[in-house]
Amino acid sequence: MLLDVQLDARPDRSAERARELVEAGADGLFTFEGPHDVFLPLAAAAGVVQADLMTNVAIAMPRSPMHLAHTAWDLHLMSGGRFRLGLGSQIRPHVEKRYGATWSPPAARMREIVLAVVAILDSWQHGTRLDFRGEHTTHTLMPPTFVPGPHPFGRPPVLLGALGPVMTRTAAEVADGLLVMPFNSERHLRERTLPAVEEGLARGDRDRAGFAVLPQAICAMGETPEEQRAADDGVRALLGFYGSTPAYRPVLDVEGWGDLQPELNALSKRGEVAAMMALVDDTALATLAVRGTPEECATEIARRFAPLGADRVCTYFPGHSPSATQLGRLAAALHAR
Repeated sequence: MLLDVQLDARPDRSAERARELVEAGADGLFTFEGPHDVFLPLAAAAGVVQADLMTNVAIAMPRSPMHLAHTAWDLHLMSGGRFRLGLGSQIRPHVEKRYGATWSPPAARMREIVLAVVAILDSWQHGTRLDFRGEHTTHTLMPPTFVPGPHPFGRPPVLLGALGPVMTRTAAEVADGLLVMPFNSERHLRERTLPAVEEGLARGDRDRAGFAVLPQAICAMGETPEEQRAADDGVRALLGFYGSTPAYRPVLDVEGWGDLQPELNALSKRGEVAAMMALVDDTALATLAVRGTPEECATEIARRFAPLGADRVCTYFPGHSPSATQLGRLAAALHAR
């Protein structure tokens, strides 16, 4: 199993950080839509490391499919064919109030965006006429002056992040792969995610062998008691934040902890972070994250995600930063599985 690690640096430091992570053993690097642009750090890294690069995820609704296609095409070129475009929908308050964009039913909208991006990329790749007509976006004009293709490395893959069954079915129906959201549990994956993947593949008349499933693991990695406590605290804070969000309640419901969501939500509105962390007990920590030494984390990751047919995993280390040696041990242990 291959190891993907978050490229967690400002764009002006991304090249140096990318070198550090790859030298430590990371096979791939990914960015998320956080305090910095999701694409620029990957552009900085593309020319200095030989590693797979991915957005995980770029928020799609505020962006034009044409912009997404151009950026994906160029990053795929800059990285030597190692880029994957990971897209996500976000939740309504962020789309409307943070991005100033319009909201619509997310699964249907994301389905259209994925299909539009793929149509544009395929048009460039194969020299065919661009003729995409959707409810939210239309792309029918593509003069030769604006065609960058065909791409020497082929069309970059387009993946879709999902948690609920409707979006998961959508990903399996139209995208090249599924980015499994990190706030998850083994039971939710088995009972909700995998059946939705099979339904989506059937709707799209697609083969499971050609569909990538990329799980994500929230890791609390430590070796000494002090390191483990610090790592646990960082993960508890993130799990409390995720758990306070109504969109993530289905994961808690599957585990019988649904009532925890409104309680966490109320605490979050009062800024009571310590109280939120206290509600994430040891059972929830062990269920929703993986913890332990690098080797113990690798064993648990492989146990949880091998049944998904996953050949790589994206890892997060909230609130703590493993050493290069620890990352290398994690990578080596995953490579052996």
